[in-house]
Amino acid sequence: MPDVRDAAFPLKAAEEITRLLEITEGRAFCLFTSYNQMKDVYARVLQTVDYPLLLQGTSPRAALLEKFRNTPNAVLFATASFWQGVDVPGDQLSCVIVDKLPFAVPSDPIVAARVKTLQEEGRNAFSEYQVPEAVLALKQGFGRLIRARTDRGVLAILDNRIERMQYGKIFIASLPDYSITRDIQEVERFMQPHP
Repeated sequence: MPDVRDAAFPLKAAEEITRLLEITEGRAFCLFTSYNQMKDVYARVLQTVDYPLLLQGTSPRAALLEKFRNTPNAVLFATASFWQGVDVPGDQLSCVIVDKLPFAVPSDPIVAARVKTLQEEGRNAFSEYQVPEAVLALKQGFGRLIRARTDRGVLAILDNRIERMQYGKIFIASLPDYSITRDIQEVERFMQPHP
């Protein structure tokens, strides 16, 4: 994947999401950090897959979740409000795809105030506040996938900073001890039905 700031990222994200949805036969949450990026990628994926695609903002949150739970092979495109407090146990949700590491928007007044306070205290706001908050959000996103002991699935992170940047190790270390791969064939093998 290109860098998340690269103009080619939305196209490449749509292509990767399409590949993953073909492997998982839909049954996925695609979680975005930006509403505009969500709509852009949704429009691209809509052209390439036959699975029922649901888009945050087209119906109330509860109605979208109910439709997702009751529609075989559904895919939900959503932002922050779906990163937590959503329970879809079983095979209906087999994949959570995250476009970017979920850092809070720096221009958000609360985030900006906390960053400013830490900086005024001579502390590193990025490592002490922004990274831990994003790690917690990613763990909550992952938590959508594994709701019961018998659940299994794939967490796909499209943001290459998780490997490229030093702080990426903190994100990886925060997740449960599951297999990690960059090989799409390994994902295909994992998603094969088990007897």
